[in-house]
Amino acid sequence: MDRNIQRVGLINWLLLLASGITVAAVSRYANAATGEAAVVFLIIGFLVSLVSYFQMRLRTSEQLEKLDYDELIKAKGASTLFAGGDGESFPAQKSREQFDRWMVPIFTVLLFFIQAGAAYWVWSRVNTATPSAIDKSSVAMAVFAMLSLALFMFGRYSANLARLGGSLLVRPSSGYMLLSSAICFAGALTQVAVWFRLPKADIYTARALCIVLALAALESVIGLILEMYRPRVRGQAERLLYESRLIGLLGQPAGLFKTAAHALDYQFGFKVSETWFYQFLERALAWIILAQVSLLMLSTTIVIIDPDEQALLERLGNPVAGREILKPGLHLKLPWPIDDIHRFPTERVQTFSVGFESDPEKERDRVLVWTRAHYREEVPFLVASRSQIDPTTLSAGDQAIPVNLLTASIPVQYVINDLKAWAYGHANPTNLVERIATREIVTFLASVDMDEIMSSGRLQAAQELQKRIQTQANLAQLGVQILFVGLQDIHPPIGTKTVQVAGAYEAVIGAIQEKEARILAAEGYRLATVPRANAEAAKLISEAQAYRIQKIAGAGAQAGRFTNQLSAYKASPTVYLQRTYLDTMAKAVASPRKYVLATTNTEDVILMNLEDKLRPDLLDVPVAMPPSAKK
Repeated sequence: MDRNIQRVGLINWLLLLASGITVAAVSRYANAATGEAAVVFLIIGFLVSLVSYFQMRLRTSEQLEKLDYDELIKAKGASTLFAGGDGESFPAQKSREQFDRWMVPIFTVLLFFIQAGAAYWVWSRVNTATPSAIDKSSVAMAVFAMLSLALFMFGRYSANLARLGGSLLVRPSSGYMLLSSAICFAGALTQVAVWFRLPKADIYTARALCIVLALAALESVIGLILEMYRPRVRGQAERLLYESRLIGLLGQPAGLFKTAAHALDYQFGFKVSETWFYQFLERALAWIILAQVSLLMLSTTIVIIDPDEQALLERLGNPVAGREILKPGLHLKLPWPIDDIHRFPTERVQTFSVGFESDPEKERDRVLVWTRAHYREEVPFLVASRSQIDPTTLSAGDQAIPVNLLTASIPVQYVINDLKAWAYGHANPTNLVERIATREIVTFLASVDMDEIMSSGRLQAAQELQKRIQTQANLAQLGVQILFVGLQDIHPPIGTKTVQVAGAYEAVIGAIQEKEARILAAEGYRLATVPRANAEAAKLISEAQAYRIQKIAGAGAQAGRFTNQLSAYKASPTVYLQRTYLDTMAKAVASPRKYVLATTNTEDVILMNLEDKLRPDLLDVPVAMPPSAKK
């Protein structure tokens, strides 16, 4: 292999390594997210260049070995000294073959994990990254531009050398150098945007590079799998597994069709690029893309506004006179980016929450208790105490509580009633209305009594909060109407594992309720027992009086009866005694059943059934005798 190409491979990995270190330092200095993504590409390019450079050295050693062998053959002729196996005669060739067979696939697998892990790491870093520093953007801009130029010059030279010199081992490093040059140039442009106070451009560019890195990782594993099943054609050079066509295409977009044709020919084993369909697609692709872009631009001229929306129409960033606000329906406009629309849900009730962060799992609970969290996060508010508002409520020796803590779930609902004020008056009106509501809620709760707002004053407090938030929104010219402010799930905070605030408060409230319940139970017992005792006393008195009257009247009646009986006895003692005996006898035998036996002096046995008849009217039925019995 030409030593010039080997020297270029050495310069490539050294330049990629130096560029990676420089970009890492500048990115850390300017807090540039695009620079961090560029560092990943530069480091991966350095690894690829280092492996390709080592492979160059192996092939150079193999070529030198074959030249020495040819010289020896010419000088001494064929000899049994060189009749051994290939491994004994050509150790450099054996090393190169073992490297191609084992180390290249292992490095490709390792490259996949590096690319996938780096894509995940950069994406997580970008999501939590802070905006770039504006005062340091000029330094980062200059460094990125300088590195972009250097990488482009050396990368372009390496690419031409690989194309003209026929060395495939230079192509992977040249592709990474050209792509790194484009990334550094994009980093310089993002720093220009940061300098113009557009820091989100840096974040968006870094996310796009994360996607490219993930696609490159996917290409590595797919290429390794396809290489296993690729048909082998005699005389066709094998493609380097760690060479990324995506990286080469992005580094040299002009060679799209050549790259695609080479990939198809290599993968399928025949000249796919010479088929009529591929040639037709190559000739007509520009017109196809132009037609698609034209249709896409034409589709942006038709706008459909939903029934619950209104839109602002802007032309080159300025409102269109007479058509500033588009109502629901079908509208026509100039194609993007000349005309642009911004939709707003003006007829939709929008809601935000203050004091809590909802949790779908916990919202399914049907029973809500104070000692258990209702949401993912609950924010405690400072609330005044009655003893601070009215010191006369304190008992002797008690000390006023300075402040209380209270947890409340406060949903706020509003609609946009002035679209221009909402869209053009503030940079972030949604965030502003939430901040206004939070400020008014915190201020209001610090001036009300905790017990009152938890019980009878909740509805009045909600109405007062609605008025205050609406007043402040009008002063800020937000263009919104506050429809509802709710106070729900008001309770003391749960606290921590060591201090259970809600549990302690619940215990105090429970003790108070238990005391009230016992007082009411005692009062009910008193109200039930005293009247019952009075009624029992009146009943006993009445019964005693009735018994007294009965005894007196009975004694008087017996005394009068005795006097009358004495007079009757004196008039006729025999008749009186006989009559008295008969009366007593009649009373004594009135109830029992009586049997009269009139027959005397007989030996007949008389059977008497002394059992009582249940139904004499049914059993004492006369039965007619048959005619034979009568005869």
